[in-house]
Amino acid sequence: MHQILSSVRTFEGVLELAPTAGSPYPELAWGDHFFYYAPDGTVPRREQPYATIVTKDYPDDTTSALDPPGRWRLNIHVGRRRFAELIGSEPADALAVDASAADRILPHPVYGSLGWVCVVNPEQTVPVIVPLLQHAHQDARERALRRRSDPGDRDGGGSEPR
Repeated sequence: MHQILSSVRTFEGVLELAPTAGSPYPELAWGDHFFYYAPDGTVPRREQPYATIVTKDYPDDTTSALDPPGRWRLNIHVGRRRFAELIGSEPADALAVDASAADRILPHPVYGSLGWVCVVNPEQTVPVIVPLLQHAHQDARERALRRRSDPGDRDGGGSEPR
């Protein structure tokens, strides 16, 4: 995990949200990491993170079996085109897989249909994952720049996640 965190932290304009005990974020998120393109240091109001690291099962997401010690999962929004290249099918057509398999790029068990992939305990997949994270960051940057240049986007500010 440290290698992934070190890589992402070097991206220009990255904002890493890493809730801890006592923070204003829900206890369920403590110990996890959420990555945004936010050069102003403010969580974007209408933007989901482009990548996350989760260190435990969530109530609606248990198929990766993350509760045993030492298990964690990297999640990356890669979009539909890259998803198809990586997985071999369109997001909506991805077959169910063993989401607990370690070190394999798989459809995200909940958000795969939206172009998200995941890797439990990446090791050998790191050389593929880091460029995916760079692309996801760049895609988030481009979305942010489009929003800023859109005259119809009047709120333009950020806020804490909902």
